[in-house]
Amino acid sequence: MKLAAAALFLLFLGVSFIAGFQPGLETGRNFSLFTLDMLKILPCAFILIGLFEVWVKKETVEKHLGEGSLFMGYVWAFILAGTTVGGLYVAFPVSYSLYRKGAKLSVIFTYISASAVFRVPMAVFEASFMGLKFTAIRFLVSLPLILFSSILLGRYLKKRHYRIEDGENSLKKEKNR
Repeated sequence: MKLAAAALFLLFLGVSFIAGFQPGLETGRNFSLFTLDMLKILPCAFILIGLFEVWVKKETVEKHLGEGSLFMGYVWAFILAGTTVGGLYVAFPVSYSLYRKGAKLSVIFTYISASAVFRVPMAVFEASFMGLKFTAIRFLVSLPLILFSSILLGRYLKKRHYRIEDGENSLKKEKNR
């Protein structure tokens, strides 16, 4: 199914190129720019995630982001999210690594949400166009909402003993269906 969708997309781009169909040409241009941007960011991000996996001890993550971290775990999540480059493409693999090293779910949800909202480069860009007042108001409104929803979702899933499975295990389960 995925292969058919990819083939159909490539066919659409090819026909658009031959026919000079402007929306298709624009789609192809945007797709190629997006792909190039991801090829610039993702390899470096995955190297850093790999180094994190090797260099950072599980005990360190558990201490600062785990069950005993209290409120400081959320502060660390916001700091980490603010420095994350690449948006959610990088935040999800980092989140999985944090989970495997013992970070609690609510802190991980805070990190993912803050990665979408509180990145420093994005905030600087936004402030230059929308103004510092707008950016500050957005931060002040978003911060409590992110914390509240992350804590609520973390508690809900903890009660239900939620676990994130390894990719291999979930693929095996899906093949057995």
